Amino acid sequence: MSKARETTMPATRIDRSSTETTTIYSEGGDLVFERTFDAPREQVWKAFTDPELIPRWWGPHGTTTTVAEMDVRPGGKWRYVSSAPDRDDVAFYGEYLEITPPAGFKWTFMFDVEDLGPQGGPETFTFEDVDGRTKVTSIGHMGSVEAIEGALAAGMVAGAIETWDRLEAMLAEG
Repeated sequence: MSKARETTMPATRIDRSSTETTTIYSEGGDLVFERTFDAPREQVWKAFTDPELIPRWWGPHGTTTTVAEMDVRPGGKWRYVSSAPDRDDVAFYGEYLEITPPAGFKWTFMFDVEDLGPQGGPETFTFEDVDGRTKVTSIGHMGSVEAIEGALAAGMVAGAIETWDRLEAMLAEG
């Protein structure tokens, strides 16, 4: 009796509007953002996990973010509310799945879309020390190319780049 050999095709890496500062690509059902910040890993970790710092950088230019809930531990819930003068408030929320200070974390990243309901899924952040700087990698496990296309059509790339620009500016302040 012969065993069938399982073969898998490698996912194709597709550039998704990378910029000079941020590499963005999809691979299968994952959407990946990578950027190196001129700050030590512990400082970047704190920026992502301190509820006092999140409102200083989270969200695109012109938005205000309120941390409604942020319990940074496995099973802990988080909820940010993004406000802007030209639209209704948008809530982003989820649960922390894994916490590995200062190397990274995994959480569910969810938001509601009118007529579709909750959207999003698991997202993994890693913080890699690179000679005193920090390479941040965000992998959104979207599940399908269609989900990625929908997120891109909704302006996710521009919003993420502006958010990370704001993070860069805050980190530069010390």
